[in-house]
Amino acid sequence: MSLESVRAFFAEKAPDIAIVETEESSATVALAAEAHRVEPDQIAKTICLGVGDRVLLVVASGLSRLDNKKVRQAFGGKGKMLPPERVVEITSHPVGGVCPFGLPAPLPIYCDVSLQRFDTVVPAAGATNSAVHIATDRLAALTGAEWVDVCQ
Repeated sequence: MSLESVRAFFAEKAPDIAIVETEESSATVALAAEAHRVEPDQIAKTICLGVGDRVLLVVASGLSRLDNKKVRQAFGGKGKMLPPERVVEITSHPVGGVCPFGLPAPLPIYCDVSLQRFDTVVPAAGATNSAVHIATDRLAALTGAEWVDVCQ
């Protein structure tokens, strides 16, 4: 179902972008980098954060870590990672396949500036063995993301 919602998203908004499905899992940054033959930082991981009563998605480069102080400044409160079952409930995507595409309901989406050093990034595509290769600026444009600096 989750992969299908991502397929529908790209069919409508960017039919030229193909979803790449791999035999092996790409559920972690290291596995995804190996499967897609890119450096780990080129993997665009999507983090589902709770800030107060709000839920938002932050897309950051693979090896980047959130900076609590920057998160507080950018979003007006302490961010906390949501538990896996809540992430699936909100995004419809399993952990390891979470992405800003094909969401059941709109969420605020933010791209961390750590992605900007790459022309192309590789975010998951709704399953633990699927991803897309997408221009960094196009990722932000297609998802309506705002650029922020929230990583160390």
